[in-house]
Amino acid sequence: MTEQLLRRITHDPQVMGGRPCIRGLRVTVGTVVGLLAASRSVEEMLRACPSLERDDVLAALAYAAWRAAEHDLPLKAS
Repeated sequence: MTEQLLRRITHDPQVMGGRPCIRGLRVTVGTVVGLLAASRSVEEMLRACPSLERDDVLAALAYAAWRAAEHDLPLKAS
């Protein structure tokens, strides 16, 4: 299921500066996650942005969780 959800996340340098977006729309993952963090309900978001679907919100959360799980390792100078 997570893999299917992550397919909804797109990156296009011509859309929102290449930030991860929902299905090529001008709605970023950060916007969706930020609205949830601000206590907005999924239903509120869907009413405010009719182009969004419930699975888009789940995809944004799955993407954010995946990114948060990554670990960057510092490179040693040679």
